[in-house]
Amino acid sequence: MAGHSKWANIQHRKGAQDTRRGKMFTKLIREITTSVKLAGADVGANPRLRLAIEKAKAVSVPRDTIERAIRRGSGAGVGAAYQAVRYEGYGPGGAAVLVECVTDNRNRTVAEVRHAFAEHGGNLGAEGSVAYLFSQTGILLFPPGTAELALTEAALEADAEDVIQHQDGSLEVLTDPVQFERVREGLAGAGFDTDEAAVTLRAATTVELEGDAAEAMAALVAALEELDDVETVHTNAAWAEAGLAQA
Repeated sequence: MAGHSKWANIQHRKGAQDTRRGKMFTKLIREITTSVKLAGADVGANPRLRLAIEKAKAVSVPRDTIERAIRRGSGAGVGAAYQAVRYEGYGPGGAAVLVECVTDNRNRTVAEVRHAFAEHGGNLGAEGSVAYLFSQTGILLFPPGTAELALTEAALEADAEDVIQHQDGSLEVLTDPVQFERVREGLAGAGFDTDEAAVTLRAATTVELEGDAAEAMAALVAALEELDDVETVHTNAAWAEAGLAQA
């Protein structure tokens, strides 16, 4: 089935924005610490931690820095008490926006998130206002030109749930979060490696935006992603690529 590659574009845009090395390191270290607090320091039993460590290694975060972050999450060492928080709201055109943060100061974070929504035509909503539109899903993205039939056969053999072809020719493999690692390893064994893979939140429905609403949503997502405490921005908005990146 066809669709917009919203998740992939968010990842690419986020990577381009986090060009400052110190800022990127800070976010990755916080993510490692929070992952340990949420599900323990056993990498084999904590997929979120495993992915966070892989991302940190990919940008050359020192091993001792990673180990300190793990110890801090386990309760050892001295450092700020970070926690994962989530904010929900609506952007231009009524599209849903869900913002995942890691913070040591909830008051600061909610104030910054609320300001970003207000500045760009959105509204911060109550807990549960849009979260029901998203479900946790394992996603693996493959570039245009990937052999669709061979990938689909390998994905189904590895117990993936679905393979989606996007308008740009890219392919997404969707998995149950529990099966994410099994699917990724199965596809790698079949010759399909990817750098774009994560267990993330995926919207069940899409809101197509055009014109001013699309530009305003792009600005809102960019503003949220620039905040130091924001880890990931999810939205069910989609818009044409001309002059804009999709959300």
